Amino acid sequence: MSKSLLYTGTGDAGMTSLVGGTRVKKNSTRLEAYGTVDEFSSHLGLLASYEQNPVAIRSELLAVQHRLFDIGAYLATDVQPGTTPAIKGLSEEDIRDIERSIDALDAEVPAAKAFILPGGTRESAEAHVARTVARRAERRILALADESYVDPLVLRYFNRLSDWLFILARYYNYAAGVEDILWTTEK
Repeated sequence: MSKSLLYTGTGDAGMTSLVGGTRVKKNSTRLEAYGTVDEFSSHLGLLASYEQNPVAIRSELLAVQHRLFDIGAYLATDVQPGTTPAIKGLSEEDIRDIERSIDALDAEVPAAKAFILPGGTRESAEAHVARTVARRAERRILALADESYVDPLVLRYFNRLSDWLFILARYYNYAAGVEDILWTTEK
């Protein structure tokens, strides 16, 4: 049995197929949405690769990447008019898991006394990059929801993910003994 080719040439003219075979432009709102989810997952993969990560955080990052793959597959599937398909693989429990992690990490770090700028440790800076990509993915999914049905659970999950990455960035700095960078108006 030989391996299949990684390239097909079917997208050379700027079109691709959704799950189910519908052909769409590569810059469609739907592709922008699930492409940004994929980009976000790649940032989480980079973040998870840092050896200093506690096992629990690496496990949480991987769990989120699995849910993002579920979301990407869901978003890559064309929605038939008049239908409201539910996402498979994502649940209310996944949202509660993220909320529990937010609460646990927030309990570890001191209260923020000002706005925090991205930076500090490499892990913290990458968590902030991932947070901003999560917000962009959320905006792209919302734009898709303006055109076609999207399960509201997807948007709720993404709203929690950016909060989670913010507190994770703060946790990384705190655990390393590095001060958060506080915004100031002073020059």
